[in-house]
Amino acid sequence: MKLSYVPDGAVGLKPSGWLPNATEQDWITYADHLDEHGHLVAGIGGLLVQRGRRALLIDAGIGPVVAKDDSRNPVTGAAHGGALLRNLARLGVADRIEAVAVSHLHLDHFGWTLREGPGGTAPFGAARYLVTDTEWDWWHSLTPERIDSFPDWAKGSLVTPDMLAVIAPRVQRIVNGEEIFPGVRAQVVPGHTAGHTAFAIKSFGRRLVMIGDAMHTPAQIAHPEWFCAADFDPEEGVRRRRILIDRLAASGDLAFGIHFADVPFGRVHRDADGRTTWVPVG
Repeated sequence: MKLSYVPDGAVGLKPSGWLPNATEQDWITYADHLDEHGHLVAGIGGLLVQRGRRALLIDAGIGPVVAKDDSRNPVTGAAHGGALLRNLARLGVADRIEAVAVSHLHLDHFGWTLREGPGGTAPFGAARYLVTDTEWDWWHSLTPERIDSFPDWAKGSLVTPDMLAVIAPRVQRIVNGEEIFPGVRAQVVPGHTAGHTAFAIKSFGRRLVMIGDAMHTPAQIAHPEWFCAADFDPEEGVRRRRILIDRLAASGDLAFGIHFADVPFGRVHRDADGRTTWVPVG
């Protein structure tokens, strides 16, 4: 089995807005995580899982989007995407993706499924789109009244039932614990969204957990109490994040953080005082 990070683009997250309970002093400590604009750099892309000639893509980037920083948005800055299909072609698998597993239905994780590929073709051929029951049903439950309750910065990026109707014919609903590809199982980890899903990948006795948006930065490994402004249930997100970090620290399993920019593969290390940190691998 071969695992590859396939970049699509990046987004700048405004640290005080994205992680509201982190302090200014915290960002002095983690200044090396920030770019020249003082934003937290978050990669956007997917994780390619290859087994022989078979290929699964976990998450599908944001698509060909360019968004400038808007000073009125307290949470996200500039964003760009569009490189995913070119990178899949460079890897020689553009026509061999049999399924796209979606960790959750935020646009930066399934955006390409709403787009056309080269020459107006479907971007992933005849691939199925795998989404958990809980995630699919929650987004379909959004009413105009519920949408109005969201903050202004979030409304523009909300997924609507009309958007989901575009991909519905190709969606295959999955459940917690289901094996979706040889050696790959879905693990529902709610908090960021109602049906947010991590994926456990096993091969030859080794294991890697694709953590999705359970964490957006390696700094949350040391600070699982930092919740995200975009979390559906911040309290549950913190609880699940602590469990995930504890399990990764105890097992020594590899992990993949899709938004961890240039250090997406790594392990969780716990020192003698019980502090946990991210140790990049590769």
